[in-house]
Amino acid sequence: MKVIKRDGRTVEFDRQRIFTAIEKANNEVKRSEKATKEDMKSIVSYIEELEKKRMLVEDIQDIIEEKLMECGKYELAKKYIVYRYTRALVRKQNTTDESILGLIKNTNTEVMEENSNKNAIIASTQRDLIAGEVSKDLTNRLLLPEKISKAHQDGILHFHDADYFVQPIFNCCLINIGDMLDNGTVMNGKLIESPKSFQVACTVTTQIIAAVASSQYGGQSVDIKHLGKYLRKSYNKFREELTNEYKGQLSDEMIEEIVNKRIKSELSAGVQTIQYQINTLMTTNGQSPFVTIFLNLDKNDEYIKENAMIIEEILKQRLEGIKNEKGVYVTPAFPKLIYVLDEHNCLKGGKYDYLTKLAVKCSAKRMYPDYISAKKMRENYEGNVFSPMGCRSFLSPWKDENGNYKFEGRFNQGVVSINLPQIGIIADGDEEKFWNLLSERLELCKEALMCRHYALLGTTSDVSPIHWRYGAIARLEKGEKIDKLLKGGYSTLSLGYIGLYEVTKVMKGVSHTTEEGHNFALKVMKRLREATDTWKKETGLGFALYGTPAESLCYRFAKIDKEKFGSIPDVTDKGYYTNSYHVDVREKIDAFSKLSFESEFQRLSSGGAISYVEVPNMSKNIEALESIVKFIYDNIQYAEFNTKSDYCHVCGFDGEIIINDNFEWECPQCGNKDHNKMNVTRRTCGYLGENFWNAGKTKEIKARVLHL
Repeated sequence: MKVIKRDGRTVEFDRQRIFTAIEKANNEVKRSEKATKEDMKSIVSYIEELEKKRMLVEDIQDIIEEKLMECGKYELAKKYIVYRYTRALVRKQNTTDESILGLIKNTNTEVMEENSNKNAIIASTQRDLIAGEVSKDLTNRLLLPEKISKAHQDGILHFHDADYFVQPIFNCCLINIGDMLDNGTVMNGKLIESPKSFQVACTVTTQIIAAVASSQYGGQSVDIKHLGKYLRKSYNKFREELTNEYKGQLSDEMIEEIVNKRIKSELSAGVQTIQYQINTLMTTNGQSPFVTIFLNLDKNDEYIKENAMIIEEILKQRLEGIKNEKGVYVTPAFPKLIYVLDEHNCLKGGKYDYLTKLAVKCSAKRMYPDYISAKKMRENYEGNVFSPMGCRSFLSPWKDENGNYKFEGRFNQGVVSINLPQIGIIADGDEEKFWNLLSERLELCKEALMCRHYALLGTTSDVSPIHWRYGAIARLEKGEKIDKLLKGGYSTLSLGYIGLYEVTKVMKGVSHTTEEGHNFALKVMKRLREATDTWKKETGLGFALYGTPAESLCYRFAKIDKEKFGSIPDVTDKGYYTNSYHVDVREKIDAFSKLSFESEFQRLSSGGAISYVEVPNMSKNIEALESIVKFIYDNIQYAEFNTKSDYCHVCGFDGEIIINDNFEWECPQCGNKDHNKMNVTRRTCGYLGENFWNAGKTKEIKARVLHL
């Protein structure tokens, strides 16, 4: 039998440890209360006769307490409980040494692989990860109520970003880039005035992004529409310079031709500045800024012509990629791109359809952009179209004192996600038990989210001047508290959820794509939405329901539940839970049906959600992608493409990933060996076993099941 320790390590069962623990408790009680050797052997035999392959150490200790009391050794049981509690206190004194040393030695894979955007090998990132381990330790031992910490450890809920909780910083935001560019800002005590040209505006934008990213822990989004006016400024400046210098010497047509050449050059250089600056700048947490660029053409925008030119150039440069150290063009991780489909570019004969065709080509080769339907978004958000924050969560509509909608300059205070499958496993088909347990755990999630809120209350603007004093979020006075921005729905608090498919499967025995499963899943979703709406009314805070797109959490919850409840077919046996409301990847469903089905759940996820569809050999299926894009516009708010074929997310290679001489997956184009950054399909000749795949080689190679 294997024993799962508190730190996640697996060790062999050692019966002597039980004898030793009981003997130590024996030494604290009188002779009549002591457990005999026969009592101890009986307890050990009972545990061994369970014939479990794996047991949590806490479960073994629970059994010992229970058996001691069955033997009438109540005083001894009490001493054992005290002994157990004392050992727990000793462990709590310092829980970071091993994890930190593991980071330095590159052996702490759980932390190193938690965020694929961070290179845990380099010193600056390690520094941030080490600080994060200390923060998690303090959070779990001192800052959170014990029941919240325990609920997180037991996989009841997930308290996101505990590695930053010790600081008064927030999750993600929409940078008010228009205000900062138009009215200037301050960075590192230096005034940055409003730019006079497009190139300078692009440079200032990337500096703002880096500064903002360094003082928060989530992503941020920037609406590209604010750069249109600066491209026109450059045009006007070039036009004026050439007219003054060559008036009477060159015709207006010739001057216009030269101006347009200069504008194209400046446009290319400016966009290249954004792309290269974002991918070469390092924030204080040792990674590139987690930034999203929002590509939206508003028909009422006076700079729509210029913004169309900017979007076209962004897509062209993303399609080309960026050269890596070997000189191979690869796909940059950032900025993420979100392209908005509207009536003038939804591939139905609109003026800007050419941009959408370019976006589709870009998606086929580089996986981005993602797509938002302006039509569906207006239906869901009171007629508004706006960017999700960097982490894909959405703000709720909010109006200022003049009755105007405001989205930029707002933020998310934090996220807590609920483990839906675990509730279903415990309820075991008993709906009354399920709904009662769901209500209890929702209240626990609310309490955890309120911890997020209380941690930010009282924060002053000096904590992050770029956010609170110089325009990214607000322009508060020096030393002014941010409290008013935490209340009234200005900022959001997100309740995430994982595994709607699995909870339906375990409660109803069917997928949520069936009629019976669909009805149950919708009922669960409506209960979650009802909870956030109720909390919002009760507190005046911006609670919202969020389809958590955290892939690592899908594994964490499933791993915890498999250790607790064993292997449950189509639930814990897969090694992962399905993301939010998504249809399980193994179900046979076409892209159109999948998007249509999931759109119903997106509408209920007021705090954001994203769906994806898998398309084989995307670079060879441009027409199919265009058909799906048309469908997205009419049917679902937010979607992205994935691929069923081998695919390298680093360079965009769309062929067959090879196995090199070291028995590693390797992209033949760019040499990428990181499993987190490639898709590898299952080979017809391959055997898929317990975390192994054998390709007819003499040696088994270890690989993640998800990627096969």
